Amino acid sequence: MFENVRLLASGLEFPEGPVAMPDGSVVVVEIKRGTLTRVTDDGKVEVVAECGGGPNGAAIGPDGKVYVCNNGGFEWQTAMGSWSIPGHQPTDYIGGRIQRVDLGTGEVEDLYTECDGHPLRGPNDLVLDAGGGLWFTDHGKTRARARDEGGIYYAKADGSEIREVVYPSMSPNGIGLSPAGDVVYWAETHTGRLWRRRVSAPGVVDEPVPLDPWPLVAGLPGYQLFDSLGVEAGGNVCVATLGATPGISVISPEGVVTLEQGDGEWFDPLTTNICFGGEDLRTAFITLSASGRLIACDWPRPGLPLAFG
Repeated sequence: MFENVRLLASGLEFPEGPVAMPDGSVVVVEIKRGTLTRVTDDGKVEVVAECGGGPNGAAIGPDGKVYVCNNGGFEWQTAMGSWSIPGHQPTDYIGGRIQRVDLGTGEVEDLYTECDGHPLRGPNDLVLDAGGGLWFTDHGKTRARARDEGGIYYAKADGSEIREVVYPSMSPNGIGLSPAGDVVYWAETHTGRLWRRRVSAPGVVDEPVPLDPWPLVAGLPGYQLFDSLGVEAGGNVCVATLGATPGISVISPEGVVTLEQGDGEWFDPLTTNICFGGEDLRTAFITLSASGRLIACDWPRPGLPLAFG
């Protein structure tokens, strides 16, 4: 169970992409609101930047700016009276893009909108390697009678290069790197599976041999779906888990799955993301998106220090 849970903010409009900052604040995206938002350590909520569309994932880059995956926007539905649920591609869809945000000025710059002539459809989450390269997922978009294929991409933070690394992937969502940086992990939402590839060079992965079981780390039974993820210092992958039994699935590199959950007060079927901060990186910041809350809790093991931030 989540230990020593604290509510940091409520009333957020589908928060995701938490980033723990050195000053004790947490930066999140609000997908429904279209903003990059800061939650201070005393609970104040302030908009940092208007990103438009659907800002979905965020990470600090080598220049101290925030790099944002923007999925282009969603149609929105309401459930259980107040829960926000994302849906199909909206009529005001702006296209997928990778954005760069200056935390000081709030300036938003579109860095990438396509790869090899193919438009980005729904960039979802990202992680930076030690060299400042961006690994990110494109989840794709859904429409009433069609669904995009997704993929895994790698791009340089200066806007000079983007490449497709893995394609296709079914609804790829969270992405992370192993402590040594030699394995890239990603979670597929609709299959409820965690995948990995060996990284042989920046933005390059080894191709698995046919029927090689190693790339599939774990899959969940029943009505459980995967969202975004964080990695622990010891190598476990912590994947936010959606559905009837939401929480954080802690998955070892050997594929052993343990589900950490909140109690009834902290239940949210769309528990979407986790990051680590605080002393010794043993505070977990978790987004409860349907109900619009950001919480913190004590975590039994330290998170992996990120390359930047």
